[in-house]
Amino acid sequence: MEQHLPAPRAVTVVQLPDGSYAYTDTAHLPAPRTPAPPQQIVHQHIHHAPPDRTVQRLALGSGVGAGAVAAGVYFGPLLVGVLTAIAANLALLAVIAVAAGWAVVTVVRSVGGPDGKTAATSLRKTRRR
Repeated sequence: MEQHLPAPRAVTVVQLPDGSYAYTDTAHLPAPRTPAPPQQIVHQHIHHAPPDRTVQRLALGSGVGAGAVAAGVYFGPLLVGVLTAIAANLALLAVIAVAAGWAVVTVVRSVGGPDGKTAATSLRKTRRR
């Protein structure tokens, strides 16, 4: 009597990361991968915006020397920063002046009685002009 058994397969025993052993069927494993060639690493500073060089190109085209262009590149952003700081200081002073004016009018109204209300009204009228 002849038995019709399947052909023996290549089975290997591997140790799993938890320490236990398992049988693997090599016929069902994926094909071994060939290592990929090394890729070129691109070192790019994404958080840096490229400078706008339109003014410098115009200056060089009109015959201005490289020293003046370098000064424009260096002092241009510095000038913008200084003007911004001055504008912020003036805005803060304006807020303080408005708050002080409001406080004076409120105190004069509450303390002065009828004369204080008249003074506050005249003060308000002079500010509107």
